[in-house]
Amino acid sequence: MAGFEPGSLPDLLPLYYRRLFPHGPYGRWLSYGGVVKNYFQRREFSFTLRDDIYVRYQSFNSPQELEKEMQKMNPYKIDVGAVYSHRPSQCNTVHRGAFQAQEKELVFDIDMTDYDDVRSCCSSAEICSKCWTLMTIAIRVIDRALVEDFGVKHRLWVYSGRRGVHCWVCDDAVRKWSSAMRSATVEYLTLVKGGSETVKKVNLTDPIHPFISNSLSLVEPYFEEYALVGQDILGSNESWEKVVALVPEHILRLLLREFPKKRDSLQRWELLKNKMDKCRPSHAESEIMLQFCFPRLDINVSKGVSHLLKSPFSVHPKTGRVSVPIDLQKLDQFDPFAVPTISRLCSELDTAHEEEEEDGEKENEAEPVPKRRTRDYKKTSLAPYVRVFERFVEEMDKSRKGELLRKSDLQGDF
Repeated sequence: MAGFEPGSLPDLLPLYYRRLFPHGPYGRWLSYGGVVKNYFQRREFSFTLRDDIYVRYQSFNSPQELEKEMQKMNPYKIDVGAVYSHRPSQCNTVHRGAFQAQEKELVFDIDMTDYDDVRSCCSSAEICSKCWTLMTIAIRVIDRALVEDFGVKHRLWVYSGRRGVHCWVCDDAVRKWSSAMRSATVEYLTLVKGGSETVKKVNLTDPIHPFISNSLSLVEPYFEEYALVGQDILGSNESWEKVVALVPEHILRLLLREFPKKRDSLQRWELLKNKMDKCRPSHAESEIMLQFCFPRLDINVSKGVSHLLKSPFSVHPKTGRVSVPIDLQKLDQFDPFAVPTISRLCSELDTAHEEEEEDGEKENEAEPVPKRRTRDYKKTSLAPYVRVFERFVEEMDKSRKGELLRKSDLQGDF
């Protein structure tokens, strides 16, 4: 059971939902401490079932009811949607204009396929350790901006299970943002603009905005290893023509003459930087780094309050990998290929069960000692990822209790 075959998913999902899906913290997260009495009941869930059967506008009375339905339906994918004015399961019985999405986490979806023009190692849904650096950079840039520029506190970064990352911004005030505010936020965080026909997708002007200069300081430490070594963007005539197309024309001609004399991308980049130093106030050097490394966001995912996004801890049906939270304190060490697959988790459960049976037989021969039952996920490689999620939920609980105490003090409720 160590590998993963997509055809095995129907057999493995029942065990996963019954014994491994982290129902406790998951329900606490989506309830937010009971901010509104029926908050959870008005939350939309969507299931994608076998044979791509898509079921929207589901809602449940409690996390326990959701858990039972997951165990019954064994969805291939779980999406989380908005909190509505009425229970989503009753949407067909409510007047069309009255059924409205009222709030939802601000979400970001960063997909590696949007970087195909700046990576040569992979394309489409493929990823490798070289291009995964782009996701690391994206998280660093977006997370810094959320915290320092927008004052956000509660962010959950999650690996999608295949080729990208998601971010859930869960602050109480942000969850109430309108589509216009969400769109403005994504626009603020967007620098790379233009489709496949656009050659130069980053254009900087003076004065450089602090968001851009702060982002550059995060991109630069990764640029050499990712772009010059990993992608070798100045390694051949074909590849360096794409780069020099982004510099002023008189520098372009000079570089095309000098580049063949240099040994590798590192030397050619040094040459480009030296020439650009004499060509101020051009920002070509910074524009190149940003075009090759800056985050690329899907604005449609973020701007709509009613937009659905795949739930953390879903199992990706193509790879079998679990969509796990990412520990920002260990971001550079995160390896998407080391993420547990559903087949690996089920195998680990089997092993743990066999060991428990052996231990039980030994204990029966001696004096019985009461033992506290360990949660199943703690016996598997999913445990550290659940702990990241639990810390996230605990921080939100702590923050909410602190805010309630502050309001109580302000009102003089002693």
